[in-house]
Amino acid sequence: MSTTLLSSPLQGFTDFRFRNAFHKYFGGIDTFYSPYIRLDGKLKIKNSYQRDLLPENNTELEVIPQIMTNDADEFLYVVKYIQELGYNELNWNLGCPYPMVTKRGMGSGLICDPERIDHILKRVHNESDVIVSMKMRMGYENPQEILETFPILDKYPLKNIAIHARIGKQLYKGGVDLEAFQTCIESTNHKLYYNGDITSVAKFKVMQERFPSINHFMIGRGLIADPFLPGMIKNNSLDYPSNKWETFKAFHDTIYQQYDAFLSGPTPIKMKMLGFWEYFSTSFSNPQKTLKKIKKAGNPKAYQHAVSDILNNE
Repeated sequence: MSTTLLSSPLQGFTDFRFRNAFHKYFGGIDTFYSPYIRLDGKLKIKNSYQRDLLPENNTELEVIPQIMTNDADEFLYVVKYIQELGYNELNWNLGCPYPMVTKRGMGSGLICDPERIDHILKRVHNESDVIVSMKMRMGYENPQEILETFPILDKYPLKNIAIHARIGKQLYKGGVDLEAFQTCIESTNHKLYYNGDITSVAKFKVMQERFPSINHFMIGRGLIADPFLPGMIKNNSLDYPSNKWETFKAFHDTIYQQYDAFLSGPTPIKMKMLGFWEYFSTSFSNPQKTLKKIKKAGNPKAYQHAVSDILNNE
């Protein structure tokens, strides 16, 4: 059974610039999900989300748009929008764990409301022909919550349900709950994708052996922390390429130049790259020292110097 690898969207990180550079330098990902589209009360899509989905920015890859909402009208508005751009699938985010989202009854904060989920799915399937897929957590408070949604979800022709094997309240703390994921497999007729803590080839193999019926695996934070990981999984290899750091540098320089051209001024680009280095640094021999060097770089020139220094030390 061949394995399909998917990139789980990370807000603020996995936009089209990142996706295209990742695909060019590392590969290994079959399908990318775009960061969720969020509407601000009024039926208007922010410019950054519009740019992210433009066909001319996504010529090389399979990209699936994602929405975060608890409102059927918003959902249908976005369906119309993405279909006009040529997309035929919309992924619904019921996974986001952050309190500012969950307190408003969205993301994993919506899993405890099967009636509302039913209402939205009914309208979307009655009023459009879009393919719907889901991205979920086990629940917000406890992993029983997702089980209570399955009788509702099983009424609809969903393409798949990708499940991050934690509850929302955990954020990213604590381990994944593999027992609860196994219960999900036994409790729905839908095709499930596994997501959560795939951070090495060894960890991937553990998940693959544990869940032999699953052949779609989603990688989120592990993809940024170690961009070589998907390619290594696909090649069934534990070895990094011999030109590892040259490849990483080419990738880094590409995204740096693109973000620098897009963001105005030294502070936004510094904050943007610092966000990436919080993940990147974990793959370096001394993560704390690496991140400290990046944090200390006060201007673009010092930043470039710090990056060269870090890579030379490897």
